[in-house]
Amino acid sequence: MPDEKSKKRADRAKAQASRRPAVMRRAGAAHFPGASVHASLASEIGLRIVRGDYPPGTILPNEAKWAEIFNVSRSAVREAIKMLMAKSLLASRPKIGSWVEPKERWNLLDRDVLAWYATAPDREAFLRTVQEFRHIIEPEASAFAAMRRSDEEMAEISQACREMGDALSLQERIRADTRFHLAILRASGNDLLVPLGVLIESALDHLFDFTTQRVGDQRQAQKLHEAIEKNIRLQRPAAARNAVHKLLENTDEGIGRSRR
Repeated sequence: MPDEKSKKRADRAKAQASRRPAVMRRAGAAHFPGASVHASLASEIGLRIVRGDYPPGTILPNEAKWAEIFNVSRSAVREAIKMLMAKSLLASRPKIGSWVEPKERWNLLDRDVLAWYATAPDREAFLRTVQEFRHIIEPEASAFAAMRRSDEEMAEISQACREMGDALSLQERIRADTRFHLAILRASGNDLLVPLGVLIESALDHLFDFTTQRVGDQRQAQKLHEAIEKNIRLQRPAAARNAVHKLLENTDEGIGRSRR
């Protein structure tokens, strides 16, 4: 049993705690539950940087201010800033603090940075950049896949294509569409394309979400995917390459319609 002095000390501690001012959060500040507070905080700050709330060269709030804004510990803020520095969005120096790096230094192949870019207000410009990347990579990757794919890799491509056609929702179709294109990159047999494909997976999801809603004839889009699958399966590299070009032209039109 606690003695009388212990009880009095406990009562005083409770009274002091109740008189401490609560940490105030700004309206709309995010709530970060769970153990990955610093990762969630990094995501929130990173998104604000990418969408232009903090232009390059901006000195960001200090640790104490971020902790107040988001109602988190300063150690969580420090870890979040380290994550953003690793992605080259931020630089930091003692007595100066953290500032936003020039855009050309950002690691745009980082999965998180791509995801933030894809949801930014000027995402259409970014998605057109993703589409240009696809024009550079996917036709030749499909031609290589037609020459090099294994039976297991072909089965993966075919299954994703079927799932696109059988999808009962837009989200199911988009996920199958992404799996289809990533499977082709894996089947190309080029080790550098596989991690590159995984990195842009989030950007592809957003691109397909954006364009699928603007393609008037989903049946035609499905036929274009099936033509790619068929020519890879029949090991026709030139035909597979041409089929991809036709699909990309169709996607270009979807993006173009959004600008009219």
